[in-house]
Amino acid sequence: MQRIKVLFVCLGNICRSPTAEGVFRALVEEQGLSDRIEIDSAGTSGWHENEPPDSRSQEEAVRHGVDLSGQRSRAVVPGDFQRFDYICAMDSANLKELKRTCPRGQEKRIYCFTAFAPELKVQDVPDPYYGGERGFERVYDIVEASAQGLLAAIERDHLR
Repeated sequence: MQRIKVLFVCLGNICRSPTAEGVFRALVEEQGLSDRIEIDSAGTSGWHENEPPDSRSQEEAVRHGVDLSGQRSRAVVPGDFQRFDYICAMDSANLKELKRTCPRGQEKRIYCFTAFAPELKVQDVPDPYYGGERGFERVYDIVEASAQGLLAAIERDHLR
């Protein structure tokens, strides 16, 4: 049985992509699909290598019953482009950087994460790092809707 592998990517891998990893993991577990879907997150930069997610991201996730505490930041590596079936960029800048560094022929694996929630009518998951607490709430809401759409697409395209 083939496992579908999903990678969430933001700039530093301490706010948005760890939230997406945690939310998506919780959805996958809830649906009993943990043995079919592998999940990770990374950053286009290595600025926060091996650091835990931002405490504000962790606090927002905990409010929704999601634990991010075991995650550690890492940078995207060349092998990720072959390893992962879905590489989901949190914003247009990360999408552009992923496409720039992607080996030829692997571009089809790269997605804008919010494309899985077109009803939101947003292109980017905004970076909440320098904003207030409300920014982390908004990120969670966008991530949750996008994660649900992504899981529906994976189920439709790979798990039937």
